[in-house]
Amino acid sequence: MDTQQNTESRLWDYIDGLSSPQEQSAIEAMLSSNLEWKSKYHELLEAHQLLKSTELEEPSMRFTKNVMEEIAKYHIAPAAKSYINKKIIWSIGGFFITLILAFTIYGIAQVDWSAPTDTSNLPIDINKIDFSKIFNNTFVNVFMMLNVVLGLMLLDRYLANQRKQIHKKA
Repeated sequence: MDTQQNTESRLWDYIDGLSSPQEQSAIEAMLSSNLEWKSKYHELLEAHQLLKSTELEEPSMRFTKNVMEEIAKYHIAPAAKSYINKKIIWSIGGFFITLILAFTIYGIAQVDWSAPTDTSNLPIDINKIDFSKIFNNTFVNVFMMLNVVLGLMLLDRYLANQRKQIHKKA
């Protein structure tokens, strides 16, 4: 009828006093009529009494300090500077700079330098372009504000590093 786990769960709730009054009366009826429930109840009640009688172990007052002293004995690896190879970082930066230069040179090489300098025959009249449609977009404004904030943060960091270098020299 009831599974073993369901029986134990209901009995634990009964022992702990967590079951509802209707469930308590149903469990009491099962305990009086069913020997299996009664034996399981006595087994769980004994375990409950045993758990109540045992004292909780507490670590010594200096436990945390002892642990920290043990950890301090070992040499902990310093921050990332020791295990990040700077040559790899420089080579990645060099690769991207080379890539940017290559695209720039390729773009300049594609320009037709023999074209006439007369700008009047452009198919688009630059004066008629409506920039308000472009810069009125919320996403563009958010992007520009984000770039301004990041630029100010970069400037602040640069000035803080300059200040540190001046204080080190003094």
